[in-house]
Amino acid sequence: MDFFDKLGKKASETYKYTAEKTSKIAKEAKLKMAINENKSKIEELYEEIGKKVYMFHVNNKDNIDMDLESAMEEYCIQIDEICDAIEDERKELLTLKDKKQCPNCFDEIELDCNYCPNCGYEQVMFEEENISDNLDVKEEQIKEEQ
Repeated sequence: MDFFDKLGKKASETYKYTAEKTSKIAKEAKLKMAINENKSKIEELYEEIGKKVYMFHVNNKDNIDMDLESAMEEYCIQIDEICDAIEDERKELLTLKDKKQCPNCFDEIELDCNYCPNCGYEQVMFEEENISDNLDVKEEQIKEEQ
């Protein structure tokens, strides 16, 4: 009977581990997809800006049209908001991977690295900031799961 108890516990542990890994992979995939969707939105906004500027050029206007200027401002604000969302998603993705980003070369590196393996930049001064950011995100994830 002892054998079956051990086997049951091992199977249960394996299931839990697999479920956690699968959940983590699914979250990473969703974040990557959201990042790509946001990048596509930015490209669409760039295209709209280009069309507006070209139409302004074709119409041979001498002064900057106020409608064009306000439209450009609106597009730029939208792009800024989307870029902020991408940055938040990227940070969450790094947290899921238990990694941080080198502030010098922007390479993904392990949390415990004192120097970036890519560029050699010292990470010590940024370590506490990244760890606290990661703890905040992990606390939010725990709250969401409950």
